[in-house]
Amino acid sequence: MNIMLFAPELLVLLGCLLLFLLTLCEERQATARAAAIATGIGALLLCGATMNKAGALFMNAYEVNTYTQLFKFLIASATTVVLLFCGTMKGVEEDLRPEYYLFLLLSALGLMMLVSSAELIGLFVSLELSSFSLYLLVPMRTTRTGDRVQMEAAVKYILFGVMATGVMLFGMSYLYGLTGTTFLQDIVGRLGGQLGEPAAIVGISLVIGGFLFKLAVFPFHFWVPDVYEGAANETTSFIASVPKLGAVAMLVKFVMIVAPEGETVARAMAVVAVCSMFYGNLCALVQKDIKRMLGFSGIAHAGFVVLGFLTFQKLGYATSMYYIIGYVLMNLACFLVITKVSRQGENVAISDLNGLYQRSPILAFTLGVGMFALAGIPPFVGFMGKFMLLAGALKAGHLTVVILAAINTAIAIYYYLSVVKAAYCTAPEGGDAPAVETDLLTRAISVCLIVAIIAMGVMPEAVLQITGNALQAIL
Repeated sequence: MNIMLFAPELLVLLGCLLLFLLTLCEERQATARAAAIATGIGALLLCGATMNKAGALFMNAYEVNTYTQLFKFLIASATTVVLLFCGTMKGVEEDLRPEYYLFLLLSALGLMMLVSSAELIGLFVSLELSSFSLYLLVPMRTTRTGDRVQMEAAVKYILFGVMATGVMLFGMSYLYGLTGTTFLQDIVGRLGGQLGEPAAIVGISLVIGGFLFKLAVFPFHFWVPDVYEGAANETTSFIASVPKLGAVAMLVKFVMIVAPEGETVARAMAVVAVCSMFYGNLCALVQKDIKRMLGFSGIAHAGFVVLGFLTFQKLGYATSMYYIIGYVLMNLACFLVITKVSRQGENVAISDLNGLYQRSPILAFTLGVGMFALAGIPPFVGFMGKFMLLAGALKAGHLTVVILAAINTAIAIYYYLSVVKAAYCTAPEGGDAPAVETDLLTRAISVCLIVAIIAMGVMPEAVLQITGNALQAIL
């Protein structure tokens, strides 16, 4: 076995073992944070070093190629950014922080293994490793701020997660019954002429439904607002970004199974995409808590991601990948601001951002860029992503879906710009608000996120070429 094929996952696993040992020691918070960050950076570098390697492990149940390594690189990158800007984890009890870092890395490890899983049982185990780690992260929030909603959020997350797992397993049983195998490559070959059969359509649709839960697409979205609001700011920043990368990676693989004969699946996905956009945007209009607003916003953006799958073409998949990468960057920029504005780990209302441009110009600018990008205003990545997704869907003949999506883009501008208005045009309530201190690391991360959001919007061809080349490895 070529050890380099499994090197990123092996390093994260070793990092998790080290963190487990640190949970047994006294005075281990600073050491645990350093170990978690070092593990994230190391995994990031190893993913980059193995980007062009290819091979199969564990009796062909685990595949490594450019596609899988790209997503592992993105997962490791986003996880590292979250670890860096969360700093001292104000929203997590001090004596729980080593355990918190452990479960955070375990969730990232599960996602990294998920994208390489080429067999249904391995895929399920990887997904559950990531999911159960997140279930444990949600209630690990400090109670000193007076908020005690994290337990309710955790229970809702677990219940909806179990439901989604059951749906996915039911679909997997259909696929196994139809093909007699759990290997994805064999399933593709044996389904062949059965793609028009009701059993095949139901099986694939149910499996896709499990990943739509991770992506927070209607009707698998009900957990989102409560979990976003109830979890610590640091936890929400991870949940809102990293798992979505794994969901898109697997959706591409399963949508490819039905392409180009899956007209029924395409129609169903068009309906859930439009419902996600309207539900997310209309609910976001009335939110006062910014995390809850971003939760409903995430539901709407998930609908846009699904548009790329309606085309059943390589360019459509590549555009969905481009959009989810941009969405992760935009989300991280917004949550960086939230974690810094929150003084004791409490939730941040939109009114708490009043006058932010005076209290911290760099954070106000970062928030402005993130919100403009989410709204789809040029020259940011959100505009180019939405434009290419709509253009691809229109070319594929989904005119009604494109019109409805364009209407949703207009609706979303209102609540995104209301946040910018609060930061730049509204005076703080009760007079002057205290300045928000930012260290050198925070400013550096802010600049990097701003540059990345603008660069992806100005030069989309470079990212599309990368995603297209990665897709070639699994076509």
